Amino acid sequence: MRAVLDYCTGGIQRNVSAGTLVIHEGGRTGHMYVLIEGRLEVVKGDTVVASIAEPGAVVGEMSVLLEQPHTATVRAASDSTIYEFGDAASFLQEQPAVALLIARLLAQRLNVATTYLADIKRQYAGHGNHLAMVGDILQSMINLSPTQVSPGSDRQSDPRM
Repeated sequence: MRAVLDYCTGGIQRNVSAGTLVIHEGGRTGHMYVLIEGRLEVVKGDTVVASIAEPGAVVGEMSVLLEQPHTATVRAASDSTIYEFGDAASFLQEQPAVALLIARLLAQRLNVATTYLADIKRQYAGHGNHLAMVGDILQSMINLSPTQVSPGSDRQSDPRM
């Protein structure tokens, strides 16, 4: 994703100290951020789900593209430098090359998820336990129309499932 940095001339460069929250889970900002240097953590609830240190990594893109609140918190795990785009949707329209890079990243994530799903289905087929149902549930979520996607969790169940 380092190539994204070549297109960030319209972003505001910010220095963020370790521990600073960049994105708040549940917030709706329309902002997107690109890591220049440092390390960011993605936190879902109380769980760190990813550590990001690659220059050019993008955070906040899912909220912008889905026009929904942020799905996770992002905080600086070390002193970091980022580009901030306050109107990320306009930035992506003006920079289709960045939108394409993000689309490729999201396609790669989906490919990993579907490969993992196929592996789970293969491993637990016929076992009759709750793991055998994971594939069916994830497949039904993937096939929902975009405006209906709202996956639940143990804390918040999805009434459609």
